[in-house]
Amino acid sequence: MANRDADGLRGREPDEISSAAVSITPIPIEETERAYDSAGLPITEQKPHIQAAAATSVTGDGTTAEPLPSHHVAKYLFSSERYVGEWRRHWIQVVAWVVLGALSPFVVGYLVGMVGSSNSAATWIILVLWLVGLSFVGWRVFEWWHERFVLTNKRVMLISGLVTRRVAMMPLARVTDMAYEQTPLGMMLNYGSFILESAGQDQALSTVKPLPHPRELYLLFCQEMYDPDAIAAGAKANSPEGDHSAD
Repeated sequence: MANRDADGLRGREPDEISSAAVSITPIPIEETERAYDSAGLPITEQKPHIQAAAATSVTGDGTTAEPLPSHHVAKYLFSSERYVGEWRRHWIQVVAWVVLGALSPFVVGYLVGMVGSSNSAATWIILVLWLVGLSFVGWRVFEWWHERFVLTNKRVMLISGLVTRRVAMMPLARVTDMAYEQTPLGMMLNYGSFILESAGQDQALSTVKPLPHPRELYLLFCQEMYDPDAIAAGAKANSPEGDHSAD
């Protein structure tokens, strides 16, 4: 059988013999344009150090646009001001009040037990004082929740107060020195105090504490002061208009 097959193949013409061929189609590799600095090293795109605690709008193609200020911050911004971000103070500012409110029922129960049911007037006084104390704790927590540290391309603001609203502001152009401090507990819980110094008289906004992620916020602050074009270019690239213009 094998000999007959071999004889049959010898009798055929060369073009009649089918051969198995492997075809390798080269896949084109997309070349990406890279920018180089003066030393000939490639410039890599850096990711932002910190994300602002504000809402961001997502376009139809999935890209993220510029961060949007909250409602009670937006009314203090003017039209030509570029919003960078807003941050709430670290929770360490209100943790003592929260612990005090959580332990207060046990203290009140102990005091009521010590007074006894026979002295109803003293019991009512203790309960009223307890409710007043709880209201004050809730007020402090609610005030902390609405307080904001705001950074724009022109100034830094601290918005505080519920009944009496207070807006402290310092222009970035007048900031001559900036530093942040962290205690050992602050390094463990990642919070710190910012110290802003400006030319001239003492400003309303000089020390802000405690703020979360102080190192990242410090780098973002410095980038906004010394290289604002980089942040503006990144925001424009992420916006729908920037994507459209690039096409």
